[in-house]
Amino acid sequence: MVTTASHRTARPLLALGVAATALIAAQLPSSDRAYAHANADTHTTTAMGPSAASALSPAVTTADDRLGKVLTLAVSQSVDSLSPFLAQRLTSTTIHRLVYEYLTNYDPEDGRTIPGLATAWKSSPDKLTWTYTIRENSTWSDGKPATAEDAAWTFRTMMTNPDAATANGSFTANFREVTAPDPHTLVIRLKKPQATMVALDVPIVPKHIWEKVRDFSTFNNDRSLPVVGNGPFILTDYKVDQYVRLRPNKKFWRGAPKIDELVLKYYKDGDAAVAALRKGEVSFVPNLTPAQAASLKSAPDVKVNDAPGRRFLALAVNPGARARDGQRFGNGHPALLDPAVRTALFLAVDRATLVEKVFQGHAVAGQGYIPPRFSRYAWHPAPAQERAYDPELAARTLDAAGYRKNAAGKRTGKDGRALDFRILCHATDPHDKAIGKYLQEWWGKLGVGLTVECLDNITDPWLKGDYDLAFDGWSVNPDPDFVLSIHTCGALPATPSDTGSTDNFICDRTYDALYARQAAEYDPSARAALVKQLQSRLYDTGFMNVLAYPNAVEAYRTDHIAAITTMPAAAGNLWGQDGYWSWWSAKPAAALGSGDGSGDGVSTGAVLGAAGAVVLVAALAAWAVVRRRSSADDRE
Repeated sequence: MVTTASHRTARPLLALGVAATALIAAQLPSSDRAYAHANADTHTTTAMGPSAASALSPAVTTADDRLGKVLTLAVSQSVDSLSPFLAQRLTSTTIHRLVYEYLTNYDPEDGRTIPGLATAWKSSPDKLTWTYTIRENSTWSDGKPATAEDAAWTFRTMMTNPDAATANGSFTANFREVTAPDPHTLVIRLKKPQATMVALDVPIVPKHIWEKVRDFSTFNNDRSLPVVGNGPFILTDYKVDQYVRLRPNKKFWRGAPKIDELVLKYYKDGDAAVAALRKGEVSFVPNLTPAQAASLKSAPDVKVNDAPGRRFLALAVNPGARARDGQRFGNGHPALLDPAVRTALFLAVDRATLVEKVFQGHAVAGQGYIPPRFSRYAWHPAPAQERAYDPELAARTLDAAGYRKNAAGKRTGKDGRALDFRILCHATDPHDKAIGKYLQEWWGKLGVGLTVECLDNITDPWLKGDYDLAFDGWSVNPDPDFVLSIHTCGALPATPSDTGSTDNFICDRTYDALYARQAAEYDPSARAALVKQLQSRLYDTGFMNVLAYPNAVEAYRTDHIAAITTMPAAAGNLWGQDGYWSWWSAKPAAALGSGDGSGDGVSTGAVLGAAGAVVLVAALAAWAVVRRRSSADDRE
């Protein structure tokens, strides 16, 4: 089902139901795919000023085109890179899900693996050779056909160029050979079985464009606009920390989106974004604070969506930054290498209070690394293992480890150095700031000092290892392989001057052995058990302390958006989906009453775009053949 403007409830926006999913399936003979992350809104005019609009080419809808159906999103996170080989931030990967196809996609109803650039796939009996059938009706936005060779070149580049493997190298690390025997056949040969072969969340890029790139470590993919892609949108303009503009790809095999332009506009201040939503200057705002969400529930023409999230918020402890060549770097506090110190700090964190006071109930207290939304993989510590809030036990733990209070009430180590730590905080995230104040209070009573360093850019000090602790968070996909891979030794940078794909410089051989086992396990139950063991190991080492699983709290204007798809169907989110469904399906409010919709907003026009009813039966038959359930689920 899709949400319509007539539904005014403040809880989940309805998502695709059985009937609507069947309609989407009607186009799947052409294939269905993408990365994940999206959201949508409709607006009759963008919030960009004249100076920004003047930079656009005549073919792009401008802010002065009052008749244009323009969706404007307020975003606060900067784009780290427009290169799919480098990008790891949510805003960036969201853009790539809209611009490029992936081999497979995820059913908006329930997250099952469905066709993308590949319409079908099969493995050899030994699971070491995978053959994908590449669809025949996907073209790049410059008119050239998208073929198996594009996919093969993308993967081979990641296999042979370390810089090209920065963002998604974990997916190809086990690849032995990738070939394209013909334009519609892709063959991947593995060194050992790999359970993620139907969840390869890698944007496939056009070989004829990218083979000209000489340095993948610096190429940002913003030198030649519009960007050539084969997803539902085409990136047409980009200004750092100002905006990203995209227009519908009229050649998209599933059918073009029903809007004229999609704009991601940067707002450093969340309250300013909310004010813009109230005034109709933007169509959608994600990541609302509880106070902002409460204030919008009674606002005219605004709908608040509050759904279980797919993200976790954690405290990351510097484990002693190091590179694969053995060199250590950074200036992390050495006391944090002591398990007793990490244990004490975690015992002095009251997660229940954070959920109640900071998130005001719009979150679930953290435990395992995988959010409870993914029930197959969610893990909870046993009572004897759990580090529940216990400040007295925290104090005794530090005492026993030799960190006693001096005359000034400060804990010091045997070397006399005080336990004074720094924590990196996102300046644009009010949750980080609020939690930081609680930590200062709780750890202060323990005799531990904490300086909260809120920065616009925490990436630079993080990559240099210049931190003690940091607020960390990732969106988890249906298949958790990626967020597990970023804590393996192989994810460390090759040298201190390189980047790598590591999240927090963790390198633990026990963890690595478990990761390798789950990556090669095809039995869903057995793999889920291994994933839970991985989370247990992460929990015990104490380098990642999951505080909460925040809800996806977001709002959009119902006079801009008539219908939009949430994911999953039951209490789903809009921003940060495992696919392009929300943006691709978004129906402008101006289209209501045009005769193509039913009373509840569910229609062929709203869900399928230009899909012809005449092919519905045949399409559904083909869909039944190629649709498969993921052996596990996906990443972000």
